[in-house]
Amino acid sequence: MIPENLLLSYGAEYETFSRGEIIFDEGETPKCYYQIISGRIKLNHYNEAGKELILAILEPGLSVCELLLFIDKKYPVNAVVIEESTVLKLPKADFMKMMDEHPNISKDMNKFLSERLYHKFMMLENNSSLHAEVRIKGVLDYHKSFSPDQSNYSYEVPLTRQQLASITGLRVETVIRTIKNLEKQEVLKIINRNIHY
Repeated sequence: MIPENLLLSYGAEYETFSRGEIIFDEGETPKCYYQIISGRIKLNHYNEAGKELILAILEPGLSVCELLLFIDKKYPVNAVVIEESTVLKLPKADFMKMMDEHPNISKDMNKFLSERLYHKFMMLENNSSLHAEVRIKGVLDYHKSFSPDQSNYSYEVPLTRQQLASITGLRVETVIRTIKNLEKQEVLKIINRNIHY
């Protein structure tokens, strides 16, 4: 999202995390901007019954909860590494200085945050549906929205059936059955056990 060389020029450093490591915990105060260079990171929360709810799975090029750098709030989620990941980490004060000195980057950030928020609203609306197909398609639409190729079946969904269940609040069995139905309707294809949407 933000050019690596620009981040490095403001003091960003590469940091590598192993699978399962936590970048930050729910309740911590945001102190840095994180941009994913490689790997995948999930944003999750556990409800009062201890069930995991996955709010997002972030891929290379995306930033991690950057919106909280602009307000004085604590993280409402955990950032957990799904697969070995390298991020560029820039302290908040340096990030704000960069935003002030590069209004074009700030404008791009506002546009990106607006698009992300729009898709989150759409996903929230879909997740309130009683129909599993609507919930799953909402998640697939959200994740595919970041892909440059929007043609049919061009996006290989990087989510497991369990992750789809955790994002939508559905049971894994319901997710599996619904995906099979969506394949029959030619909404998606299963190729080598991977969902192509």
